Amino acid sequence: MDRRDEIREFLISRRAKVSPEQAGLPTYRELRRVPGLRREEVAHLAGVSTDYYTRLERGSIRGVSDAVLEAVSSALQLDEAERAHLMDLARTANAPSPRAARRPPQQRVRPGVLRLLDGMTAAVAIVQNGRSDVLAANLLGRALYGPVFSSAAQFNSAAQLHPAEKSGPGTPARLPNQARYLFLDPGAGDFYPDWRAIAATTVAMLRLEAGRNPDDRALNELVGELTTRSALFAALWAGHDVRIHTTGTKRFHHPLAGGLSLQFETLDLPGDEGQTLFTFTAEPGSASENTLAFLASWAGTPPETTTAGPAGGTTTPGSRSPAQPGTHIQGKTEP
Repeated sequence: MDRRDEIREFLISRRAKVSPEQAGLPTYRELRRVPGLRREEVAHLAGVSTDYYTRLERGSIRGVSDAVLEAVSSALQLDEAERAHLMDLARTANAPSPRAARRPPQQRVRPGVLRLLDGMTAAVAIVQNGRSDVLAANLLGRALYGPVFSSAAQFNSAAQLHPAEKSGPGTPARLPNQARYLFLDPGAGDFYPDWRAIAATTVAMLRLEAGRNPDDRALNELVGELTTRSALFAALWAGHDVRIHTTGTKRFHHPLAGGLSLQFETLDLPGDEGQTLFTFTAEPGSASENTLAFLASWAGTPPETTTAGPAGGTTTPGSRSPAQPGTHIQGKTEP
């Protein structure tokens, strides 16, 4: 990912989103050839010369002070995530020398965090990295996200990217990836009723991660794969939107348990850079609480036991759907 192009396209895309009226500038009913603000208008609002801002928008951001970047951020009315992204782009552009893209070692979740996950029996809990790889999950997390873990798209992608490497459901090195599931698995739209919104949020989070870690080879490979195989991903990626995902509500339609609406919270693990704990809980007294309780019961039931689902469905020996729940991921499923 070329830093100059990233900076240029990000600033142009943000400038196009701000109208003169939003910026408090008079238009005198003139016909405008470009959407949003002109370069000279951004320069005026930021208190810099037009030539100086033009150089910034062309990607020449090396040596630019934080004060100027803050002024440009205010002129473009950037939100918290967009400001952070611009600062990340400037930080990496100002690095002494570009580093060769490398494949980072597989991230491991500390034993203490794994014990914390195991202790969460009434909530869904998973740990992800910035590439949306699922690094670990508790029992209920594996049960809820079974379609993601068992998705054929995960393993097919591994074979296409690295044909010399063995791939398959039992391959230790393969981690479930939320973005790959969203854009390459045809069942993702059924699992996520709000699939389009979740897809847009996921791309925005990957774009933010790319600004922080432009030399992450695995991230660059993921973006390249999804850009070539999904037209929607390519379109969303070209929008340069970024987002910080901290709390909210997410809807699921589990193939066994049915519909759930769960509140999620996120917590960055300060001792493990790049790892985030996601927890999902149901509103007390809601139908989703009953459904989540059923899913927890099902997850802890031996596979040979037949259990009635809330909608009248059953699981039978040999057909535990969508995947036999385990506890931790980290490259393998533990029964």
